[in-house]
Amino acid sequence: MNTMDTDAYFGRVGWSGALAPDHRTLSGILAAHMAAIPFENLDVLLGRGVRLDLGSVQAKLVHARRGGYCFEHGTLLGAVLERLGFAVARHTARVVIAAPRAQSPRTHMFLTVALPEGSFVLDPGFGALAPRAPVPLAPHTAVHVGSETHWMAREDDVWVLRTRGPDGTIDCWVSTLERDNAVDFELGNHYTATHPQSSFVNRILMRALTPEGRVSVMNRDVTTWHQGKAASHQLADRAALRRLVAAHFGFDLPQIETMRVPSVPEWS
Repeated sequence: MNTMDTDAYFGRVGWSGALAPDHRTLSGILAAHMAAIPFENLDVLLGRGVRLDLGSVQAKLVHARRGGYCFEHGTLLGAVLERLGFAVARHTARVVIAAPRAQSPRTHMFLTVALPEGSFVLDPGFGALAPRAPVPLAPHTAVHVGSETHWMAREDDVWVLRTRGPDGTIDCWVSTLERDNAVDFELGNHYTATHPQSSFVNRILMRALTPEGRVSVMNRDVTTWHQGKAASHQLADRAALRRLVAAHFGFDLPQIETMRVPSVPEWS
């Protein structure tokens, strides 16, 4: 299972298009991947841990039709693209949405892919703010998908992924763009999945794309984006979360009904 089963992957994401290692294929596979495989951290909250060997990632995201977070998405997509002949590099980043760079560990994984027309950032595992198209690694060259806009900016010694939302511009993460080793992602994953201060240990964090937009979950708060307009509601209980996951995330997980969520006291 430590080899990439591309046939199973393409069946999972519904990709039957071109396989040439060019921008058209790259954009198509990224869009298909994100549409089919959601972002979710349920195994962390269930105390199962998250394994990053390719066999475990395929078993979960492809064969069990589950979702995952950045390290799982990056591991899977990177392996697929390399099998197709793309030049892929793997990187860590410091997420700066809620904390400044100096206080943020390297706990995010993304990819870059080099093409004749330039290098592009791929980040399918960044939750609700993940870009749905390859982002050119060139300052202020934006990509637009629906109501979403992303671009890379250069500041001193780091690159910054930025997006524009209803409330203005958001800095997502910063990276020196070094090529990182597998052990670096294991360390970041261990912190993300086990440290008592990790958001993933304390909160439900989920995102699934829909033909009209997306569904995002943070604890009991659910936001549904439909053609650029947002509507929100709160989940009544864990049974309601299980039904939402089955309806919008493509799988059923009975253990959700007994799941502990530290930042939702009545669910702990």
